[in-house]
Amino acid sequence: MALTKVLITVKTYPTLSAKYDELVCTAGFKEDSTWIRLYPVPFRKKSCNEQYKKYDWIEVDLVKNAGDFRPESYRPHSLDTEIKVVGHINTTNNWDERKKICLGKIYFNLTELITEARKRDICTSLAVFKPTEIVDFYAEPVERNWDKDKLEKLNQLNLFETAKGGKFKVVKKLPCKFKFHFKDNQGTESRMMIEDWETGQLYWKCLARREGDEQKAIADVRKKYFDDFAKTKDLHFFLGTTQAHHQVSLNPFIIIGTFQPKIELQTKLF
Repeated sequence: MALTKVLITVKTYPTLSAKYDELVCTAGFKEDSTWIRLYPVPFRKKSCNEQYKKYDWIEVDLVKNAGDFRPESYRPHSLDTEIKVVGHINTTNNWDERKKICLGKIYFNLTELITEARKRDICTSLAVFKPTEIVDFYAEPVERNWDKDKLEKLNQLNLFETAKGGKFKVVKKLPCKFKFHFKDNQGTESRMMIEDWETGQLYWKCLARREGDEQKAIADVRKKYFDDFAKTKDLHFFLGTTQAHHQVSLNPFIIIGTFQPKIELQTKLF
């Protein structure tokens, strides 16, 4: 595929990989508004000028990820491949330029999307989805620490060393997972986890502001996603499947990002 221009719209919260240490799943749109997934990307080990933000245009040398059957999945030519930021799309005119790229195809029926994902000739694994109703947003507790055996193995392999020989500090593990409870246009209810990096970062900021009170921090995150995004914005979900669950789960999708311009009360005339 060689040098490819991608509008970054998704960065998931970092996870530990037994092969690559800490990784981020990145996804976005090519210039023709089709989806593309970039994985693996050792994002926090990249130089400052390579650490792209959401809605940055990047250029990177990509190849098809041979270890991933999903058609949208590509990877940088190598872990050291340079990622060049070449532009950014801001929120001017209520996200108008972002909408032109991101909202070319929108799903409203979750069953239809899941059926399409299971078809081997289509195998959709990234999508924009518009929920009909947001019922709730909540948190569920999870294991607070990274797996000790995996951490020890990665330490033994020196995968936590930086290029300069220093020690790389692994990102903190979230003590909970955040979920949306929503309905699609057929009234089908779903509960789906959100793995957006921004959600995790918001939690840590709220926790610091609340001086370590986890319940107040969770309430602050809920206020942002439920009271603000769900009630006052034209909320869309960026959905993605995981490779391990794509072909076996009843619903292989998780929320990997949100798209939330203001609600437009009047259709544009021109």
